[in-house]
Amino acid sequence: MAGNSFGQIFQVTTFGESHGTALGVVVDGCPPGMALSTREIQRELDRRRPGQSRVTTPRQEPDQVEILSGVFEGKTLGTPIALLIRNRDAAPGAYDRLRDRFRPGHADLTYFLKYGHRDHRGGGRASGRETAGRVAAGAIAKKLLTHVGVRIVAGTIQIGKVKASQFDPRVIEKNPVRCPDAKAAARMVGLVERARKNGDSVGGVVEVRAMGAPAGLGEPVFGKLDADLAAGLMSIGGVKGVEIGAGFAAASRLGSENADPVLYRRGKFFTRSNRGGGILGGISTGEEIICRIAVKPTSSIALPQKTVTERGKPATIQIQGRHDPCLCPRIAPVAEAMVALVLADHLLRLRAQVGFKK
Repeated sequence: MAGNSFGQIFQVTTFGESHGTALGVVVDGCPPGMALSTREIQRELDRRRPGQSRVTTPRQEPDQVEILSGVFEGKTLGTPIALLIRNRDAAPGAYDRLRDRFRPGHADLTYFLKYGHRDHRGGGRASGRETAGRVAAGAIAKKLLTHVGVRIVAGTIQIGKVKASQFDPRVIEKNPVRCPDAKAAARMVGLVERARKNGDSVGGVVEVRAMGAPAGLGEPVFGKLDADLAAGLMSIGGVKGVEIGAGFAAASRLGSENADPVLYRRGKFFTRSNRGGGILGGISTGEEIICRIAVKPTSSIALPQKTVTERGKPATIQIQGRHDPCLCPRIAPVAEAMVALVLADHLLRLRAQVGFKK
């Protein structure tokens, strides 16, 4: 499978660069007859779009989606759905100084080493702007998942050293950092604003929860649900680590402390705790699926940085473009989208292999 495509049955292929003409995605494998409107897709894109607040990039992009194919009279046809998002506020000239020099911590270097040619305008394909196509596709996956009762929500649970002490989905969209803890959110906003004023950036952790996912999703041994979730989430630019359930905390526990006791009530199996994050042996249990991603600080910062040119000569750069001082607020809807894409794909794979009951 090509590196710009994801999924087996519910497959998406994204295209476009940060300061190119447009971005977009082709979604193939969506079942026919599902009601779908631009409004539903736009709602998700509006959560990801730039220029939302002082803690995000000031770039102003409306991110208006156009459905080019695959939908007729408000319903999916079962044919490829092509979605287009035009760039309206591109400013490629801000990157002229980066034409022959690499940004530390950015994919500028590796794209050059691999291809011998790169788009220096905001990182091109390696820009976070590429994720607009994922979010548009994720909106379709989310709509598909609602038919079996799945709901997905992501929130910023840590920025720098500030951590949330609770996860209340009701407050996530009520603060600019998308934190599920209102008190922690205020401290997070202050931290991000200080980093921005200093010309710097700050990292964090985003948690994604999927409620209502049926048991049986996942195909051992190489198609495990948690493996595909990890792959999808790690494919997001800026993500440097993924945890499922207890994650790395499990490494410091005894087996007796980490196991989830199995119970049975009213015809259903469930666990007393959920340290496995809703997945055992690569297959969903029917419990809430919980993932966390570690998000690095934005590489593009306003402070002077040491680097080299494409010819290896020492140089100093100071980024002039518009960038997020913290990626977490806008990565949250992207993380939701990737989890939705994985679950939608596995739902269709489960139906194809053994059927599913709801």
